Amino acid sequence: MDSSLFDYDLPQERIAQEPAPVRDASRLLVVHRKERKIEHRQFSDLADYLGTGDSIFRNNARVLPARLFAQRPTGGAAECLLLRPANDDGLQWWTLLRPGKKLPLGSTFGRDGLFQAFVEEKNEKAEYRVRFELETHNSVASLAEDLGKMPLPPYIDREKSDQRDEADKERYQTIYASAERSVAAAAPTAGLHFTPEVVSKLQAKGANFYDLSLHVGMGTFKPLQTERIEDHQIHREIYEIPESTQKALRESGGSRKVCVGTTSVRSIEDYFAKTDKIVSGNFVAEAGIFIYPPRAFAGVDALITNFHQPNSTLLCLVSSFLAPGEMDGIEWLKEIYAEAIDRKYRFLSYGDAMLIL
Repeated sequence: MDSSLFDYDLPQERIAQEPAPVRDASRLLVVHRKERKIEHRQFSDLADYLGTGDSIFRNNARVLPARLFAQRPTGGAAECLLLRPANDDGLQWWTLLRPGKKLPLGSTFGRDGLFQAFVEEKNEKAEYRVRFELETHNSVASLAEDLGKMPLPPYIDREKSDQRDEADKERYQTIYASAERSVAAAAPTAGLHFTPEVVSKLQAKGANFYDLSLHVGMGTFKPLQTERIEDHQIHREIYEIPESTQKALRESGGSRKVCVGTTSVRSIEDYFAKTDKIVSGNFVAEAGIFIYPPRAFAGVDALITNFHQPNSTLLCLVSSFLAPGEMDGIEWLKEIYAEAIDRKYRFLSYGDAMLIL
């Protein structure tokens, strides 16, 4: 399949640089697949569409403020983006470094009175293993919580020191992100629109929420880089599905299984592909699944998602969900996106939402 099928023209002014003033004031484009029609609502109206018996699955991964700014011994600037721990003591991390050419193996960087860091290894992905020596914190994660800047996507423009930094720490995080799951390098952005009020309305109507954790990596922003979809090397991400969530996924009956975001879809579809039973405790695996048309879905009946970048694997997934098992979803998604652009919806991570029923 030609990857150019997933390209479209996204005007720069439609890329949201800040979230809506209130989370659930985001707009909501509702797609009714059977009737092939769309509606234009607000996210606060979500309970008009979901409720009795619906099982809502959400990714509770928390985003670490993972961008650390420091200095090299020469006085030059250094930037370290924390990706994931490299060992169990919390002091070694796989990172991305900038400027990479001036931070070769054996080099150091740090901030006086706070930490020193030593570049010890480079892997085939151009990631660097860095060992930290801390003076004021007991872990690199706690250092990042105090000093770090949110790892916003590259299409959101921020200065090195920006007056919106503190607001980003709150708004580039779901309200249900778990402190024990600070494992994401990017937010599961479909969940950013939820408020306690929206959750309460849904629960009052009989919906139930279930958590899982997918360790969202920077690969989520990697565009399609091959002429044929089938040749694209999809990124891999660890996920965890608790036993209670597994049971809800395998319950029979007429209730709908609603996914909040593509990360939840990715986890659930990979889970169903790998096991046909409930695993005691947590089911932990690495998602290497690439979802594109034509594909049927094993564990998802409805999807809440944001509007995604051109030439992205996320577009492949959403177009597949619009028309499971068929190819029609590709052109239909372009039509929906064209109307959203015309109606001035806000796109990408801080943008508006879409509900596909």
